[in-house]
Amino acid sequence: MHIMIIGAAGMIGRKLAQKIAQTSTLGGQNVRHLTLVDIVEPAPPEGFCGTTSLYAADMSREVSVVELIAVRPDVIFHLASIVSGEAEVDFDKGYRINLGGTQNLLEATRAEAENTPYRPRFIFTSSIAVFGGLMPDVISDDFRLTPQTSYGTQKAICELLLNDYSRKGIIDGIGIRLPTVCIRPGLANMAASSFFSGILREPLAGKEAVLPVDETVRHWHASPRAAVDFLIHAVTLNTALLGTRRNLNMPGLSATVGEQIDALQRIAGPKAVALIKREPNPEIKKIIEGWPQDFDAARAIELGFVGEQSFDEIIQTYIDEEFGGNWPGLG
Repeated sequence: MHIMIIGAAGMIGRKLAQKIAQTSTLGGQNVRHLTLVDIVEPAPPEGFCGTTSLYAADMSREVSVVELIAVRPDVIFHLASIVSGEAEVDFDKGYRINLGGTQNLLEATRAEAENTPYRPRFIFTSSIAVFGGLMPDVISDDFRLTPQTSYGTQKAICELLLNDYSRKGIIDGIGIRLPTVCIRPGLANMAASSFFSGILREPLAGKEAVLPVDETVRHWHASPRAAVDFLIHAVTLNTALLGTRRNLNMPGLSATVGEQIDALQRIAGPKAVALIKREPNPEIKKIIEGWPQDFDAARAIELGFVGEQSFDEIIQTYIDEEFGGNWPGLG
């Protein structure tokens, strides 16, 4: 099996590549080749038994994408995009990367199949930002797409393209609407949702964190580990069960910011909580309040996708992965 990960230098891409490399298998099949792609050359994962190809490529450039798809990977993980805050600030860049890059991939795949049959499993990471505006308290699998940001609009358009190219037999596509991934390791990015991780990650490291919204704000979360497991499960899923609806709301955990902080106190104590500084940001508040707060992900759960059950579990997952399970405390 040949696996291509586009967006492999990002946090989820790195973790996905490493998870595959641990066993050099996926869905019971041997992975003989990993092709890792990003705007900067990704690092190879450790311990992989097959061969690895590393590429720095701009997915908004058609010629780059055609060259990549010419190697005919069996599975394409399309994780590459610019994040919500950046897509909102830079309108042109958001559409060029998030929409144009996806269109280039789909068209390159269609062109590759013109002479000999080729239909890869195509797994696309979408977002709960495809929903917005007036919404019920709990979003069901049948709720319409109502994005209120450029980022959400770009993801929603890509979902429709994934449906159509799958209907035409060009790809075997699955759209994974990820919850906000928390706790993200490393540095904060330009995503409007970045603070959800920051108010936990920074205090666990003994650093101050900024909270730009009220503690009553409720949101939908999953850990990086769960996000990677969603993607891996999608590889072996029988897509005939999806019918014409190829995009799925992933399971997650609905929690308020206050409930996040309560979980941090239970695990790390009051010293960690004291490092959270309240600095309201109206722009971030406006974006976040336009996103959904809770989901009934019955369809994905029935298909075997599994998320976390508590925020304590999400924080402990971060400690296990980033501190080897041995968080040193704050002294």
